[in-house]
Amino acid sequence: MCWTSMLVIVFLLLVTLCAQGGNGEEREGAQRQGHVSVMIVGGTGDLAKKYLWQGFFRLYINQVGQGNTFSFYAGGLSPSDETTPIFFEILKAVSCSKDVSPERCAILKDQFLRLSQYRQLKSLEDYQDLAKHIEKQLQEEGMTEAGRLFYLSVPAFAYADIADKINSSCRPTSGAWLRVVLEKPFGHDFRSAQVLASQLRGSLQDEEMYRIDHYLGKQVVAKILPFRIENKKFLDPIWNKHHIERVEIVIKEALNVKGRISFYDQYGVIRDMLQNHLTEIMTLLTMRPPKNLSSSEEVLQNKLHILSSVLPLGKNQAVIGQYQAYNSEVQQELNKTKDHVSLTPTFAAVLAHIDEAQYEGVPVLLISGKMLDERVGYARILFKNDIFCLENHNSIHCKPKQIVFYFGHGRLQYPAILVSKNLFKPLSLNNEWKEVTEHTDISVLGSPISDYYVQTPAEQREAYVELISHIYAGRKNSFISTENLLASWDLWTPLLSSLASSFPRIYPGGVDNGNLLDIHLKGTAITYISEEVIISPDQMGGTSSNSFQVIHGKFRSADMVSAWAEELMERLAADIQEAAEAAVHDGGVFHLALSGGSSPLALFHRLALHHFSFPWRNTHVWMVDERCVPQTELESNFHTLHDHLLQHVRIPYYNIHPMPVQLNQRLCVEEDRGAQLYEKEISKLVNGSSFHFVLLGVGYDGHTASLFPGSKIDALEENLVALTESPVKPHQRMSLTFSAINRAHKVALLVMGKGKHEMVTQLSRVKDNLEKWPVTWVKPANGRLVWYIDYDALLG
Repeated sequence: MCWTSMLVIVFLLLVTLCAQGGNGEEREGAQRQGHVSVMIVGGTGDLAKKYLWQGFFRLYINQVGQGNTFSFYAGGLSPSDETTPIFFEILKAVSCSKDVSPERCAILKDQFLRLSQYRQLKSLEDYQDLAKHIEKQLQEEGMTEAGRLFYLSVPAFAYADIADKINSSCRPTSGAWLRVVLEKPFGHDFRSAQVLASQLRGSLQDEEMYRIDHYLGKQVVAKILPFRIENKKFLDPIWNKHHIERVEIVIKEALNVKGRISFYDQYGVIRDMLQNHLTEIMTLLTMRPPKNLSSSEEVLQNKLHILSSVLPLGKNQAVIGQYQAYNSEVQQELNKTKDHVSLTPTFAAVLAHIDEAQYEGVPVLLISGKMLDERVGYARILFKNDIFCLENHNSIHCKPKQIVFYFGHGRLQYPAILVSKNLFKPLSLNNEWKEVTEHTDISVLGSPISDYYVQTPAEQREAYVELISHIYAGRKNSFISTENLLASWDLWTPLLSSLASSFPRIYPGGVDNGNLLDIHLKGTAITYISEEVIISPDQMGGTSSNSFQVIHGKFRSADMVSAWAEELMERLAADIQEAAEAAVHDGGVFHLALSGGSSPLALFHRLALHHFSFPWRNTHVWMVDERCVPQTELESNFHTLHDHLLQHVRIPYYNIHPMPVQLNQRLCVEEDRGAQLYEKEISKLVNGSSFHFVLLGVGYDGHTASLFPGSKIDALEENLVALTESPVKPHQRMSLTFSAINRAHKVALLVMGKGKHEMVTQLSRVKDNLEKWPVTWVKPANGRLVWYIDYDALLG
């Protein structure tokens, strides 16, 4: 063969590969001609009624005359004679697109109904009978099998069992393809997702599984990557930290979750929306655009790279809320008692950052919620604007610069991509999208619609219609791979764990929300802009010792943990051990300062009897304050500490530091310099005189440690330790000062008992006042303050 002929053949092969999008393997299933069997397991459920049968009818319309034949089956647990009439009522509701004439539509619909049937799919024998039925039909009509498509529109707990039945009895033969479609949720956290993935891999290959995220079927979402590639020359110079101010991905819903409570109360808004839909959109916006858009492997690897680059998400990166009527809906639908309280969030705003040079410091906001002011979804890239218009503030140059991927609903009412006219005019390299030039008088995200270039799909198509066509064609870009799924759960599971006992902010719902859900970004942290008030009994829906374990909230602008006394002690003890283990890991030693009084006794018992792995050998125990009495007397704080804790744990005696209130056979005499001796000991052993953990109580009069109202506390601030006076006997005390307390890494304020309720109520209202309310002066300079308040003190 001559060189010219060889070059021609090579050229033709390259042309063929390009025409296939460089990924012939993905399109192999679509190219194979023959008979396709479609099975929707759960074929008479809500999802099938609303979307799936309509989607498969549209697929059938588009494929008529293209060389393939079809059979459609609805599978369910009920017997055929009971459910077949219901099934055909569902099929009668399917419709054609506007470009199909009524006459042709009626013919196609009749054919579709003739090709469809309901079958009971409950036991292994049922699946074996289905396989025999398909094979018999193929033989009788002399058809070659192209493939089998199973759509599992059933709860996720049934996936593994059904996949096993399909694998053992319903696999096609002779090279025909198998595709099994799965609906979310794909697990509850990383571990459960991993278990489910492992179970499914025992029956199905990864390329046979199509995990649905229906947002990836929305035309605007599917257009994000093509838009970025088509407009590469405009976007490359500005798609970075120097030009992007922030990225917002927002899905707001106006409805409640009535009718879905049994599912929703187990999952909440983060699992339902953020972990999947919003995360996928984030990756499409921030990943490196693939060189070959049709290569699912390249798209996957670029997504995985971004997911691995998102900085860890913790409690400081999220705020959560719950609409006011949600708890009563839970009580009603789940038959819970009136004192049951759900902590499931119905609103969440999460602040993410990507550890890539391109996006360093760029905030990425992911927000979703129920019972908000409107139904709308969008992703917005807001750009920095360095132009200042001194006089003409309406100049196009001074208006916001933004690109908005508008998923639909809201004021615009149709899906669109909007580009501010002071950025660039976007290109569109195909006829599937069109430019909108005539606008109604509306605003989108603060700018009149006339300030944007607007593109919208030439024909609007429902997301499931799009995705079903992609499944049929074997295109995997629009679906979630196992690696992608686990990477997403790996990102979100730590945040979900940290929020598990957090109490969400209560919001009324709809337009009444006002600014309750408005947020403030500060560095890598996110907070509500309005201060959260102390939790009220009404918000909690009533509590009893059988409800509520531990909740989190805010008190006097600091973190608050609240629970019944026993659960509160469990949490405080766990938090102290966590702090101890972290300090020992980092520096080999843990410095713990404990106050006296009756409140900590249950804590001491908890630490002694339940925390056997506590690193006592590396712990130094210090006193916050002491009464000026001999340590052998019952009134001594050290005596209490020794009897209830120290004698029960293995702590070296040289790690115990009682306050030297008795020197030279006398008590708390200034000339004996006991306070200075203790301060010197602290300075010698405690790095920077900063205790790792300080536990304080609060008296009825607002004192803490032995720092009392009316005493000249401010005069003590030069020292770490001082002699003080108490209004009650014994009057003389020795105490750490605020100078020592506020140097600590963490300070816990423990308040317990109904007798403290009035004091807690007053503290929630008063401003900082050292003279009247000494405890208001507890403000760790570089540490964290947490209030631990039991329900009796909180609610009275």
